[in-house]
Amino acid sequence: MLLLHLLSFAALLFSTSILAGLLGSLTGLGGGVVLVPVLVLIFKVDIHYAIGASLVSVIATSSGAAVAYVKEGLSNVRIGMFLEVATTVGALVGAWLTTHVTTHAIAVVFGIVLLYSAIGSFRQAKDHEAPEAADALATKLELAGSFPTPDGPVAYTARRVPAGFAVMFGAGTLSGLLGIGSGAVKVLAMDQVMKLPFKVSTTTSNFMIGVTAAASAGVYLSRGYIDPTLAMPVMLGVLAGSLIGTHLLMRMKVSTLKMLFATVIVALAGEMIFNGVTGRI
Repeated sequence: MLLLHLLSFAALLFSTSILAGLLGSLTGLGGGVVLVPVLVLIFKVDIHYAIGASLVSVIATSSGAAVAYVKEGLSNVRIGMFLEVATTVGALVGAWLTTHVTTHAIAVVFGIVLLYSAIGSFRQAKDHEAPEAADALATKLELAGSFPTPDGPVAYTARRVPAGFAVMFGAGTLSGLLGIGSGAVKVLAMDQVMKLPFKVSTTTSNFMIGVTAAASAGVYLSRGYIDPTLAMPVMLGVLAGSLIGTHLLMRMKVSTLKMLFATVIVALAGEMIFNGVTGRI
């Protein structure tokens, strides 16, 4: 009976994680933004263990999506690796903060981040805009490239590099503290601050989130917050979902999906904030 219960629990985790990985891959937000509140609110997992499993799944999401996006010429590896310096340092800071912040506060902060992600999902995205003149720093670091469109390759170049770098540090801190890929903040930094094309921002975010998560996952592992029986079905499900998402992204419009995604995470955000404020988590 116990074995049947464990198998049923693992199957439910796996199915839920597929959906989380699919949404994370398509939107560039990372599966953890759905996974952590679902594990805490529905499966009643302690938030620290939920964050640990989410970090492992975020690494899987990035691994599954990054290869396909780089092959398609959408991800900009050079820009991603440059910005990872900021996000990795931020992730270590965020992981350190988990020992100094209560679970109630983490739940409230998570809910606020979810609401921000929902607002970002409602924003009308543009596939590309006309390229602008690069900053001197972007030119020196060669932070430019092109991406494929039905009408041929479109060139782009980074803008406001220092501001984007600073926002990326904040994204890394959120990732380490909350166990998410913080893709919403990464996409904001690249799309809105650095003026990179939306699809480049989304796919480069997917490329980056695994490195950011790996930086803080080691801290969670050393504290015993990564349970293999929880992390394994979650990781496999998210990986399967992210692989499906990479194939769908190239030939579908995600506006309807983003609307649905935003609706779901608004509900999850409200529940997380309520439970955090009332001390139920």
